[in-house]
Amino acid sequence: MQATAYTYDPESRSGQVLLDDGTPVRFDAAAFDAGGLRLLRPGQRVRIEVEGAKEDLRITLVTLQTL
Repeated sequence: MQATAYTYDPESRSGQVLLDDGTPVRFDAAAFDAGGLRLLRPGQRVRIEVEGAKEDLRITLVTLQTL
């Protein structure tokens, strides 16, 4: 699934992405660390892996979207 980075806190390594429908979804440090990223800037396109659905949606991986 693809999304757009919305917020990122480098101290906690957590933040939010916006799904393509505009829904914000939080990610935690474990999801950020799983992708091997060092930094994330608002507006960057990312690829995410998720578990659950709707209100229980949880991001398990955040990586940069590459073509």
